[in-house]
This record gives sequence, structure tokens and C-alpha cells, in this order.
Amino acid sequence: MQRRNEKKDDGFTPPQHIAVIMDGNGRWAKHRFMPRVAGHRAGLESAREIVKQCIKHNIKVLSLFAFSSENWRRPAQEVSYLMDLLLTGLEREVEVLHKQQVQVRFIGDRSRFSDILRSKIQDVECLTVNNTGLVLIIAVDYGGQWDICQAAKALARDAVAGLVNPDDITPEHLAQHLSYPDLPHPDLFIRTSGELRISNYMLWQLAYAELYFTSVLWPDFNAAEFEKALAHYAQRERRFGYCSEQLTES
Repeated sequence: MQRRNEKKDDGFTPPQHIAVIMDGNGRWAKHRFMPRVAGHRAGLESAREIVKQCIKHNIKVLSLFAFSSENWRRPAQEVSYLMDLLLTGLEREVEVLHKQQVQVRFIGDRSRFSDILRSKIQDVECLTVNNTGLVLIIAVDYGGQWDICQAAKALARDAVAGLVNPDDITPEHLAQHLSYPDLPHPDLFIRTSGELRISNYMLWQLAYAELYFTSVLWPDFNAAEFEKALAHYAQRERRFGYCSEQLTES
């Protein structure tokens, strides 16, 4: 039975998995009378810093929402730039991540990506697959509804093949077909820029995550802001359906 985060000598037990919506790049640039693409470049620097902080705090999994399935609706020029930024970012960062023993995984529908980008994603995953440090999940062309839908399709195929009886299907059966079924679900969800939504991000997996919203724009989300999010998490009592008295008794 899990309860309030247990204190350790060096502070508290950190979350195993942190999921982040990196919001506010465009507004950050607008406030500085710069093009939106400048905000995305600055946001990449923040992502690099948060990876470092997760390694420092022994976080097992970090998930970054880089591009949602709804982001295709943005201006074509911005979408094209984001795709280029993802490609160049991977080329620039992969060796550093590999040396840090970071295992990089991508979740989402890759069918609309260019052949070059799909190939680079596969190369990065293959290079880092055996790394034993932080697992970095990058969600690109991802949506929580898409994730649940593709899991339901896979489960339906199992039922048609006679591998599972429809009447015996449990939530655990469906979960095994979601993205990253071998990893823990997020304990802490962070969204920057003041928006109070989860925006179709990991709808199933965030069921019991602690939610942390901050008005800080993503390019300004640094190590100090990350510590604030961890401090918020440390104060939460994680009951998972139990009452406080049961946790105390346990």
C-alpha cells in the first residue's frame, strides 16, 4: 500500500516517472518580440536541463510531450520547423544522452513523419536500447485517445484470434497494449505556462498522477522550478482509493 512520500536521509523518495507538457514556447518568444521558432529553440535548452535534473535525482522515467496529434493543425511553417528541430536535436544530443546511459524511446504515430526522421528515430532507439540509466520517452504525434484506440484494436485482434475471451478482458489486458507497458505510469505530471489541462496526454496512464501546474513558461523552467515541482510532490498523500486512516495503520 502506498502512502505519503516517505522521507529519506537526503530528502524524500522521488517519483519514479515524471511526465511533462512543455508549454509556452510561443508566448515566451512573443513576449520578447521574437519569432515563435526562437521559443522552440529555447525550449530545447530547458528539456536538456530537466534531463540533467532527472539524472541527478535518480528519476527512472521522464516523458516529454514534444508534438501532439493535434499540433498538425498549427501553421505549416511552424510544423515544418518543429520537425526539423526534432531531427537536428536528435543528431546533436544523441551521443551525449548515450554517454549518460539514457535510454531514448519514442511513442506516437510515426506514419506522417518523413523517411529521414523515422530512420533517425529508429537509429536513436537502437543505439540507446541497452542503456541502464534514465528512460527518456519523447511523445511525438501522440495523443492519449490515439493510444487507447490503438490498444483497443490490438486487444480486439487478440479476441478474434482466440487469444482472449472478451468477457474476461480486464483493464490490465488493455494496459499491456498501451505505449511503454513495461514502465511505471507517471507519478508526477508537470505542465508549464499556466494552462490547467492535460490536453490528451497519457489519458490512461495519468489516472493517479499528482498534477502540478505552473505559470512559468517552458523556456524559463529551470532547475529551481523543477525543485519546486518535486517539493509539491513531496507534500502529497498518495492514497490510491484508500483513506488516510488506512495509510496510517499500514
